Amino acid sequence: MITDSYRHKGLRKKLVDEIAAKGVTDQRVLDAMNKVPRHVFLSSAFLEFAYENKAFQIGAGQTISHPYTVAFQTQLLNIEPGMKVLEIGTGSGYQTSVLCELGAKVYSIERQKLLHEKAKDILRELGYKAHLTYGDGFKGMPGFAPFDRILITCAAPRVAEELMIQLKPGGRIVVPFGEGEVQEMMTIDETESGEFISAMHGTFSFVPMLERRNPTG
Repeated sequence: MITDSYRHKGLRKKLVDEIAAKGVTDQRVLDAMNKVPRHVFLSSAFLEFAYENKAFQIGAGQTISHPYTVAFQTQLLNIEPGMKVLEIGTGSGYQTSVLCELGAKVYSIERQKLLHEKAKDILRELGYKAHLTYGDGFKGMPGFAPFDRILITCAAPRVAEELMIQLKPGGRIVVPFGEGEVQEMMTIDETESGEFISAMHGTFSFVPMLERRNPTG
């Protein structure tokens, strides 16, 4: 059973205020993050630190992103209720929940079986309805395309063509682009005529997107 105490809510409000002070201005994003109980996505060992602006290990060599990073990426997506969003890298399910809270129809793919199963259970408990799939993020979900937005939550050395063709004209991809320890946050917008326009939005650090490997259990 999930507990969200007054203390949790107070710490969460403090975190959201900190994120706003760092430059996230979209009130809808801030409100969504104020509603999602981040502590339930973390091991109980991290419970006291769940509302610090830090990344934590969630198993399978993966991390739950800094809350500021989640907010920054989400703001770049510029989501409107009802939009179809493809998320590459479900991870803990925290970012997935924020997208659901914004009214998006979320389709999320995770290649680590352990994380996929855990996220599925937590989202069900929280009452968020997202289509979660276990598989290769580079392939996306062509059966559900096209998508209004595509969010990649791990460092990508390239943006797979399979993902580009799943974006709807007028849509946007948000991706931490590059290799090594630091990446550039990039947006790729597809015009109505099918042209792709990219822009950079500062440096971040993500775990790498696993290239062309069979999903692991």
